[in-house]
Amino acid sequence: MQTFAVLGGGPMGLAVAWRLLKQGHQVTIYEAGERLGGMSASFDFDGLRIERFFHFLCATDYDYFDLLQELGIGDKLHWVNTRMGVFHDGRLHDWGEPFALLKFPGLSLVEKVRYALKVLYCKHLKNFDALDQTRATGWLRQWLGERAYNVLWHPLMSLKFYQLQDEVSAAWIAARVQRVAHSRESLFKEKLGYIEGGSDTWLFAMEAAIRAKGGEVCLATPVEQVLVENGTVTGLRLQDGVRHFDKVISTIPLPYVAKMVPDLPAADLQKLHAVRNVGVATVKFKLSRPLTPYFWLNLTDTAFGIPGIIEYSNLNPLQDKVLYVPYYMPQDNHKFAWDNDQFRSEAIRCLKAINPAFDESWIKAFHVSRYYYAQPVCVQGFLDTLPPMRSAINGFYMADTSYYYPQDRSITESIKLGNQLADMAGSVHG
Repeated sequence: MQTFAVLGGGPMGLAVAWRLLKQGHQVTIYEAGERLGGMSASFDFDGLRIERFFHFLCATDYDYFDLLQELGIGDKLHWVNTRMGVFHDGRLHDWGEPFALLKFPGLSLVEKVRYALKVLYCKHLKNFDALDQTRATGWLRQWLGERAYNVLWHPLMSLKFYQLQDEVSAAWIAARVQRVAHSRESLFKEKLGYIEGGSDTWLFAMEAAIRAKGGEVCLATPVEQVLVENGTVTGLRLQDGVRHFDKVISTIPLPYVAKMVPDLPAADLQKLHAVRNVGVATVKFKLSRPLTPYFWLNLTDTAFGIPGIIEYSNLNPLQDKVLYVPYYMPQDNHKFAWDNDQFRSEAIRCLKAINPAFDESWIKAFHVSRYYYAQPVCVQGFLDTLPPMRSAINGFYMADTSYYYPQDRSITESIKLGNQLADMAGSVHG
């Protein structure tokens, strides 16, 4: 048995802790916030417990499914045939299936064929290495043509990455397309999943299982420094003193690690400082009636500053209608400093354009959640820009959502990588 400190109480940190406990180790989780879950944590939205940032499951989220079964809550997973739409040229259009593509007025027939071929290519792609060194914007333009790119992808790329859009890897985009493409019941039916009770259901079950196994969970306990002597981890410095551990595994955002572990090699510290993320401000509305019939609605008009809207209650049949309006952007963008009223005003202007019948009297509650390091900017050759998960410091390991590349952020990727970290660190030679 070894003693482990796990930094971060998000899905990856919980997966690490659970795996290590099952291997017979002693584990303590340190979470700087007052609740577990990271970006999957919930809050009280005017009497409704719901995630601060929306989540959904795809058919290929196997690691998540396995964990739900292991925790005895597999029956809480539900599947729904959802609909995707696109708001283009002032009108709502179906999207995401062949007939919708054929009827969409924003593309020519040739452009529609090229788009369909791109989706099929991504769906059946076995290896992303060929796209790893390719810029997503150039690759998409080559596949679709300039006009189709400007209709379908430019709004999404420009309103998520802004001045960084030309640095994003094509492999990351292809992996996102593939994940959703594999979550279809058929060519004509999209199938997505949700957890009854939201992420709280599995987070509470996970915390209970960890504590029952002897794990320690320390909330509102920031770590000041990972202590190192002669190239080996000795423990942690906390606000109330020092605790000794055999090994430390960090799952917090990489930008925090450089400050917390100054004994890393200079080259690794430089890599940590170089990792860029965009932040997110997610606007949420609780409405008295639905806005659209779609779960996911993309917008092709950049004038609203909003690339898409998620009508979560069209996936999870809640009593109230719930909308998420995510604003991803670099943290130096002027909008990142907006107050809640500015986000509310712009979002309402967009909702009125989407559904002219919308009235502010529909709004029962409103909330904005912010997260500083929400999405890594996955450049070409991204994994080569990251320090190794098994660091040069004996007994120190690190990862965050950057290491999912080329996959996008999801709870299942957190669980998968958490298991890998635990196996790497918990083995005899780890």
